[in-house]
Formats: sequence, C-alpha cells, structure tokens
Amino acid sequence: MRIAFPFSAIVGQDEMKRAILLTAVDPTIGGVLILGHRGTAKSTAVRALPALLPAMASVKGCRYGCDPSANGRKCAECLARERAGEALRSEKRPVPVVDLPLGATEDRVVGALDLERALARGEKAYEPGLLARAHRGYLYVDEINLLEDHLVDLLLDVAATGENVVEREGISVRHPARFVLVGSGNPEEGDLRPQLLDRFGLSVEVTTTTDIAQRVEVVRRRDAFDRDPEGFVAAWADADAVARRRVERARKKLETIAVPDEVLHQAARLCAAVGTDGIRGELALLRGARALAAYEGARAVGLEHLRTIAASALRHRLRRDPLDDVGSTVRVDRAVREVLGA
Repeated sequence: MRIAFPFSAIVGQDEMKRAILLTAVDPTIGGVLILGHRGTAKSTAVRALPALLPAMASVKGCRYGCDPSANGRKCAECLARERAGEALRSEKRPVPVVDLPLGATEDRVVGALDLERALARGEKAYEPGLLARAHRGYLYVDEINLLEDHLVDLLLDVAATGENVVEREGISVRHPARFVLVGSGNPEEGDLRPQLLDRFGLSVEVTTTTDIAQRVEVVRRRDAFDRDPEGFVAAWADADAVARRRVERARKKLETIAVPDEVLHQAARLCAAVGTDGIRGELALLRGARALAAYEGARAVGLEHLRTIAASALRHRLRRDPLDDVGSTVRVDRAVREVLGA
C-alpha cells in the first residue's frame, strides 16, 4: 500500500489546505477545484486527506456505505432489509477518497453487470462502480480539465441528483451517490466546461513559491519522506491528529454557529458587486464562512470569515470581462475592499 505524504507537512499553499479542510467540516460546500502549475502539491494534499477524516458510521454489510441514522438516505438493498424487519446494524468505516482516472470507462464509473456471477451462476447482478465507492466521501479527478465530455456529463447528472441510475444489460439499479468532488489541473492545458465549473463550491489557485526559505523547506521535507516514508509519517502523526480533532469538533459545532443577517446582507452585496449568476455564490460564501468559523472555534460568522473565503468562493463564478485585463482573484479582492472595507 502506498504511503501518503502527511497533510500537515505540506509547506505553504494555505488557501488550498484551508479549502480542503472546510469541505471535511461541511461537505455541502460542494467540492474544491485546485488549479495551478505542476509540482505544487495538488495531488499530494488530496491523497493525504484520509488521515484527517474521522471514521463514519455506516450500515453493516451495505455495499454503498449508507448512513444508518433515521434521516440518512438509504439504498434499495438497505430499504428492503428494513421492510423485511431486519434491524440495520452500524459499523465504523474510513471515509472513502476515490480516484477517478482520466481513462476510466463509463462502466467503471457508474457500475455494470457482474460478469463473474453472470458466467458462473447465470445471474444478472450489479457490480458497483467508482461513484458507489465514493458515496459519502470524496471523488478525486486529477487533470479534470482533460476529462472526456461523456464522463463530465455523468458527473453533472449525479451531482445534480445525488443519485446514480444504471439502466443497461438488463440491469436497473438506483443508488445514492453523494460525494465531495475534488478536481485538480493545470489551466494552461485547457478550460473546464462552465456547467462543471459552477458545481464546485470553492476554487483555489496554487503557484510555485518564490520564497527561498519555503522552497528549501519543501525540498528538505520531500527528501526526508522519500528516504524514510514510515518515519516521516510517524513524525507528523501528532500534527495530523490535531487537525483531525479540530475537524471533528467543528462538525459537531457547525449547526450551532450563528449567521447574523448583516453577514448575509454583505454576502449578497459582494456577489452582486462581482456579477455572479444565480445564488450559488451566496451559498458558497455562507457555507464556507460558517465552516471556517466552526473550525476556528468561533460562535458566529463574522465579516472577517467572509473576507477570508471570498476569493475561493467567487473567483470561478465571474463572467469574463474583455475590457478588464486583471485576473478573477484581483477582481474579487477589489470588490471585497469596496463592499466590506479594508
């Protein structure tokens, strides 16, 4: 099994790390898009995420990891067990973080006929795909801007409904598929379709640091990890454990975080100032700022939380302005200063 570089050992890239942690606190934020040059720890951060995620309660024996709580959405198999009078028992499972390769087939993503059972027993049975494995966890797509259009269409359908529907080869299956979508890529290699771009709650930009001290520290830590992965992970285990406990506390506190009307009013003004379409910008600001407040241990969302999260929540929602030659981050920062003050 491949050993992941510790999340807490990543040098710099604070916005990226914050965005990923906030989706761990509140998955309804909607996912994270990470754009930047090669070698800026995009994949490293995502693959280090499992160490920060508290185990989740799941229905024992469920192939999809259904939520056993009374209001948890369940698959047809779990509902059938309940109707038969079976008491669904709970077990702890790691939160799944699933890679979706660029070359994956549609059958691999949505699931297909279980050929082994079909050939051995003559039964038509469904073999779950990557979307089923990612339910209640994370689905990660590296180089997402190069993903084939038919797979993008699949992701958009499932993201909109929270459900995967398979109708093929005599199989009719419907199962819950709710996950946090994380995509990374190099913007120089192509743009994302607007429909997919809009589905991400947060978007971050990562660059290669020009600070010499940081560059030296990156090289030092990476070299130490390559020479002794187990020892390096053990040295950073306490730091990752602290982050995991903060995520767990923030999740429990999330519902108690107050959101004053003034914050909502300013969030709406900010979205109007940058010209976002619809209300997804306001929702991303609200959920991101509330998760940040919970993670920091605050009792209520303040304007400082809005300032911190504004660029991540809005930069990918701006219309392109041919008369404005500055980047989207600069435009958001300018609007923040005008609406919220320095």
